[in-house]
Amino acid sequence: MRLLIIEDEAPTAAQIRDFAARYGLPTADVHEVRSIKKGLAWFAAHAAEPPALIFSDIELLDGNVFSLYEQVPVACPVIFLTAYDQFLLAAFQANGIGYLLKPFSYEQFAAALAKYEALRASFAPANAGAAAPPGLSAALVEQLRAALRPATPSYRQRLTVRQPNNGFYLLPVEEVAYLQAEEGVVFAIDQRGTRHPLAGTLTDWEQQLDPARFFRLNRSELLHLNAVAKAEPYFNNRLLIKLKHGGDLTTSTAQTAACRRWLEG
Repeated sequence: MRLLIIEDEAPTAAQIRDFAARYGLPTADVHEVRSIKKGLAWFAAHAAEPPALIFSDIELLDGNVFSLYEQVPVACPVIFLTAYDQFLLAAFQANGIGYLLKPFSYEQFAAALAKYEALRASFAPANAGAAAPPGLSAALVEQLRAALRPATPSYRQRLTVRQPNNGFYLLPVEEVAYLQAEEGVVFAIDQRGTRHPLAGTLTDWEQQLDPARFFRLNRSELLHLNAVAKAEPYFNNRLLIKLKHGGDLTTSTAQTAACRRWLEG
């Protein structure tokens, strides 16, 4: 029985070997690869003798393991080793794929192997002439890869405005024309021109606000798209941004091209 361990952490790979022996799996033919590149080479060299079971990490030294499975057809059960505990596990469960959530104990390993036994039975041909179904179809690999992609970021819809008595009030994002840093304090300037003091730096707020709606014009100003009336060329290859509520802002020279792209959508 050929086992393949795809894992870039040597202690985890050694643990799998130990647990496999303890479980009673034949361990005379165990192979290890540490990267996608080495995995591709291994499958190419062993095309005639594929593994019966794969233990597979997800994040390897040179990238995501699904890049390997997109290039190599896998027709055996796979038990994934993962630190992901949200969407990916749901995708594994929905597809009947074995997984071990790092760090794992021998009891968890044994439970995954029991699932492997069931998987192996389901992979057995219906008759001697039938071909076993693929272990990881292209559609399934893409589904698992998609489960790893971060969800759409959740951006701030309200700004917390601090008050002298340590209280605060909430300013809706849609009422903000731009944010401005001045002498170490960040202010949100609303559509009426009122200034609201905020906690944190301009960079902090830039990371919390939707980049489709807010753009960093220069070192001290972060502009809301809804506040823009028009933009005009300005000297030194800058843009002059005229605001709907009145007033002007300018881009830095370095930000001019990116600002044009942002404004044009």
